[in-house]
Amino acid sequence: MKVLRIRDMKGGWFCGNFEPVAYKTEAFEAGYKFHQKGEKWTHHFHRKVTEINYLISGTMILQDQELTQGAIFILEPFEIADPVFVTDCEIFCIKTPGCYPKDKVEYEINSP
Repeated sequence: MKVLRIRDMKGGWFCGNFEPVAYKTEAFEAGYKFHQKGEKWTHHFHRKVTEINYLISGTMILQDQELTQGAIFILEPFEIADPVFVTDCEIFCIKTPGCYPKDKVEYEINSP
């Protein structure tokens, strides 16, 4: 049995096609993400990747919808991720397929 620590993984991602990783695969990526209340997160979308997310704890707003503990939300390709972290949030995220490292498109919204 191999035992690793999440703190040693790349940004909480422990399955995927990158290093360091607990399980190397191109089929999907899996990660545990912790976001602090008020953390600024760049708005983004993916061209080919679908993201399946489970909000373990916390409250956030995404696409003008309030999501709370236990919510499962899925972002298909080209759907915008524009999170606002109302409280500290823990998220388990799966991306599939996982072999598109340059698939994410980030952008900033201009404030009036």
